[in-house]
Amino acid sequence: MKKNKKDTRWMVSVALMAAIIIVLANTPLGMIQLPVIKATTVHIPVILGALLFGPLAGGILGGVFGVCSLASNTMAPTLLSFAFSPFLSTTGLLGSLKAVWVSVGCRILLGVAAAWIWILVTKFLKNQILSLVVTGFISSILHTFLVMGSIYLLFASQYAQAKEVAVTAVWGLIMATIATSGIPEAIAATVLVAAVGKVLLKFTARLKLPVRQH
Repeated sequence: MKKNKKDTRWMVSVALMAAIIIVLANTPLGMIQLPVIKATTVHIPVILGALLFGPLAGGILGGVFGVCSLASNTMAPTLLSFAFSPFLSTTGLLGSLKAVWVSVGCRILLGVAAAWIWILVTKFLKNQILSLVVTGFISSILHTFLVMGSIYLLFASQYAQAKEVAVTAVWGLIMATIATSGIPEAIAATVLVAAVGKVLLKFTARLKLPVRQH
């Protein structure tokens, strides 16, 4: 009975975080429209949920984020939405599978990785705020590299065609995107994960909410 109660509280907590992700993903605060790509803050509740409730929660929340990203890029496409939506693929089934990986797979991996980054960081750093700062920054940068790196590896030729540049110029454009959107996203994640995470960690500790590792 006690275990079932804890599992229920865990599921409710994860569901609440998922609801926050869905709300953010459907407002300008979550998906910020840039000329070429959509910058995001939706990864922040994924990171928070991962460090609060463990890798399983991180994977679930990352999946919710990914589905929201897929839907957003399908309903309101940008220049690079073919890399995020299987419905906008220009290379058939293989391109659709690649798009699902970029939009959903990378986000699931982010959630799982963020939880383990938190677990490892807290083993070496005893200061909670510093641990939150490091986890927020590394997780956000990892998210950017996962997504943009996957686009480079899987969609370089389509990216070049969309931008009307040579394939050899794609790497430079990817790095420019990381610098102009990835770094600001990482700074925002660092600040918000530290500020909000401190409060939520105290709250979950008082409620004795369980953390599930698998």
